[in-house]
Amino acid sequence: MGKYILEVCVDSAESALAAVSGGADRLELCAGLVIGGITPDVSLYEKVRELTDTRIHVLIRPRYGDFLYTDYEFEIISRSVELYRKLGADGVVVGCLLPDGSLDQERMKRLKSLAGDMNVTLHRAFDMCRDPYRALEQAKETGIGTILTSGQKESCSEGMELLAGLVKSGGGQVDIMAGGGVDAQTIKLLAPATGVTSYHMSGKEVLDSTMTYRKEGVSMGVPGLGEYRIFRTSGQKVREARQALEGLSGAE
Repeated sequence: MGKYILEVCVDSAESALAAVSGGADRLELCAGLVIGGITPDVSLYEKVRELTDTRIHVLIRPRYGDFLYTDYEFEIISRSVELYRKLGADGVVVGCLLPDGSLDQERMKRLKSLAGDMNVTLHRAFDMCRDPYRALEQAKETGIGTILTSGQKESCSEGMELLAGLVKSGGGQVDIMAGGGVDAQTIKLLAPATGVTSYHMSGKEVLDSTMTYRKEGVSMGVPGLGEYRIFRTSGQKVREARQALEGLSGAE
């Protein structure tokens, strides 16, 4: 990898291949990207691993919703980290909070230990923390390699001020990776303004299902989303983001 890193979040083999063809440096593998991502099935990981030798970081999130987990949920998270370490994943993406909005450092230390040599990314649970700078210091103390964040805003372009502050405070000990609305134009805007060198995107596009028979009046998922809309990574969007990063490298 060069100075800039492009990570693409994918939840299917098709999206993984599109991301790799577009120039992704690594994949964040999950399931259910439409609900923010949850832990993927082992069979999906194995298929993607068969298809590419690109680095894979696996999202470990047992359910949709907040990041305050019960003991049972944390046990599931812990087992998932161990499982993907044994399967040879390059990293895991995790995050646990306490009721007061602070990082659950005790549990994060436990997960870091279980991860062994894998890279550990603190996911956007960070964006729900009460004090981002305190959470950053806790991440440093825990040995977290990367923090994925939008700067505690809906999109990283809105969170530029905090992103710049985090990069400065991180001091190179933690990689601050911008996520939330990342595309080629966002990269061109953020890089000079924040100093962020790692970017996380889905590059998704909505495809129409090839089903010809369509049952009306029955919902199988999120109401209003539609059963016949498929979310996939666009290789072209990833390629444009890659080109934007290459342009930054060439200008230095």
